[in-house]
Amino acid sequence: MRAAVVTKGEFRVEDLPTPVPGTGQVLVNVTRCGICGSDLHARLHCDELADLAAATGYDNFMRSGQSIVLGHEFTGDIVEYGPGTRRRWQTGTPVVAMPIVRQGRAPQLTGLSAAASGGYAEQVVVQESVTLAVPNGLSADHAALTEPMAVGWHAVRRSRIGKGQTAFVIGCGPIGLAVISMLKAAGVRTVVASDFSPRRRELATRCGADVVVDPGTESPWGASPKKIRINGANDLLNLAFDAMDKLTRVPGVPWWYLFRAAHTFQQGPAGPVVFECVGVPGMIDQILTDAPPMTRVVVVGVCMQTDTFHPATAINKEIDVRFVLGYDPGEFRDTLHMIADGKVDPSPLITGTVGLDGIDTAFTTLASPEHHAKILVDPRSDRTTP
Repeated sequence: MRAAVVTKGEFRVEDLPTPVPGTGQVLVNVTRCGICGSDLHARLHCDELADLAAATGYDNFMRSGQSIVLGHEFTGDIVEYGPGTRRRWQTGTPVVAMPIVRQGRAPQLTGLSAAASGGYAEQVVVQESVTLAVPNGLSADHAALTEPMAVGWHAVRRSRIGKGQTAFVIGCGPIGLAVISMLKAAGVRTVVASDFSPRRRELATRCGADVVVDPGTESPWGASPKKIRINGANDLLNLAFDAMDKLTRVPGVPWWYLFRAAHTFQQGPAGPVVFECVGVPGMIDQILTDAPPMTRVVVVGVCMQTDTFHPATAINKEIDVRFVLGYDPGEFRDTLHMIADGKVDPSPLITGTVGLDGIDTAFTTLASPEHHAKILVDPRSDRTTP
């Protein structure tokens, strides 16, 4: 099979042996594979990523001296089953799969490990247990976006945002756009998106953002059509006085019982939810400084450098900070069906397609935010520019 192989940051297209599915695995003909920001990082900074992965207990992340087939946002058609499989679908059935396989009890990240070649190839091996048939005749272009859209869905779910809360999405790259799309699918009524790039602001609007701002000229915090009730320490302290004035007038019910009930059912004052989708040093601290009290910050952007922030700022405002990664099988499945059922439209993210010989050019193009968001790889296409 033909595949795009990267070694020490350089791509070349090679003819490789056809992968052989192992126990519980399936061989798939790749029809589309998305280029992810993680791939851009891994191409040039995989040794640093590998060190970070090893520190969290995963020792098989790719290294720069290895020859790797990248690509973990893929869809394709069933070709052949390995031993110990349930053979759940007929040959030719279009599927998507979580990008992870298992060798014995050792998990391998597909497209990010030398032991699990990825989707920048004509064929890829997947684990049957985390493979799903593509429903409703969904196109390969849209099915391939199941994986990045699932990242957005996981972030939205982990945020525990209510429909009436205001969401701020800081950074409108592919993951920021996925978060915006999933917030609107979840019924969140007010989504404010912020990005310096005019192109990305345009895509944020197409993904459903209610307000889109250029942070170089306008603060996102003042752009929300819904007034933020608690803007500072005085508002927070006055809230205690106002609450006590009202609760102590309720006859026959000790006011502290009402506070306990509010705590039990997690009711009470709540600020907006901010999704940090930039991943550069200083961004978390900037959000903690500028965001109103009682904000919940969900960190989705991956910052590769050491970063600092002022804990006292978050303490004084009682801001929650939550870090998220990936998704679980249920979220992956639900994302696929939300796309297939028309509840989520990933098409604004797709801005170009290349064949295997165009991957190097696509990576270079994606370095600029003004042209593309998500470029798909069609292994059987002869396109060399997106």
